[in-house]
Amino acid sequence: MAKQTVLDIKNLKNVRVLVRVDFNVPLDDKQKITDDTRIRAAVPTIKYLADQGAKVILVSHLGRPKAGPDDKLRLAPVAVRLKELLGKPVAYVKDCIGPEVEAAVAKLNNGDVLLLENVRFYKEEEKNDPAFAKKLAALADVYVNDAFGTAHRAHASTEGVTKYLKGYAGFLMEKEIKFLGQLLENPARPFVAILGGAKISGKIDVIENLLSKVNTLIIGGGMAYTFFKARGVEVGKSLVEADKIELAKEILKKAIDRGVPLMLPIDHIVADKFDANAEAKTVTRAGIPAEWQGMDIGPETITKFGHAIKKAKTIFWNGPMGVFEFDKFSKGTTAIAKMVAEATGRGAVSVIGGGDSVAAVEKAGLADKMTHISTGGGASLEFVEGKVLPGIACLQDK
Repeated sequence: MAKQTVLDIKNLKNVRVLVRVDFNVPLDDKQKITDDTRIRAAVPTIKYLADQGAKVILVSHLGRPKAGPDDKLRLAPVAVRLKELLGKPVAYVKDCIGPEVEAAVAKLNNGDVLLLENVRFYKEEEKNDPAFAKKLAALADVYVNDAFGTAHRAHASTEGVTKYLKGYAGFLMEKEIKFLGQLLENPARPFVAILGGAKISGKIDVIENLLSKVNTLIIGGGMAYTFFKARGVEVGKSLVEADKIELAKEILKKAIDRGVPLMLPIDHIVADKFDANAEAKTVTRAGIPAEWQGMDIGPETITKFGHAIKKAKTIFWNGPMGVFEFDKFSKGTTAIAKMVAEATGRGAVSVIGGGDSVAAVEKAGLADKMTHISTGGGASLEFVEGKVLPGIACLQDK
């Protein structure tokens, strides 16, 4: 799925480039950015375009505005942080279409950067309204999408604008397509997938697609208990999706039919309640006592999963192994993060698939030890499911 990138745009000097970025960053009560990872991720594309003499017009969403403009969801703090990261002025306008925006674009010199206001202040954005998309597109000569985290949405600023402008991938988008595509098309083997998190429901298609690709599938976290229930193993008060037990049985059977080892925990750290300071103990695979609930994988499981991870040449990881937000129950997730980092150090390709797994890897201080950390939670999962993402499909093919 090779797409043309910013490097394929000939002569950017004096060209107005509309760049869809993902500046959906967390803000505290004082409108201060608490994590600028997404802004930093977009800098290489923005810097390249500006250095080539383009007039760079940035468009992004922030949060979920309910009804039009919301002062708590304005992009002004992002403009300030981006100016610091680029080391040059970043103009900012309090709208994304209309006369004020057109005037700001007209003032741009070659190499200038302009940040438009939160595109979701207009309900037409998420509706992919053609008239709204046309107004956005009219601001520029060419379009670049560097917002992989929104590529699974067919919105005006991610898909609609390409009806009026040629679309290219930014460097971040290119990297996501490369590493996630490699998982599905040509992974070095053995290929091990590690899936965790609370529920099976959001990962059914991922599991089913991966079963035809991987050599080993490891399942931990809350979703493991639905599989145990499907096997008739007692799980106490652990999280179980009762309506997914039959599905779990089907997945277990498919794994056997395909000869793919599906590894589940063999011991558990359990707690008497869902609390950071709950009483905890280790129990074996025989079952979890009635009044207890699984909170993390146990030491024997860490060792067992470790054997598969150590042999892996390709690793995809999405979802923590336990309630990693509570330090007491983060040991399993941290141990897996260390093992994946060590495997990467030995030459394995490791792809961390967005969401909580990224937070876990960063909490463990191992983010820079992984091959690729995806910036899109839902988008990376849908990509690995084998779905066509509208924000990628609409870009120019190589």
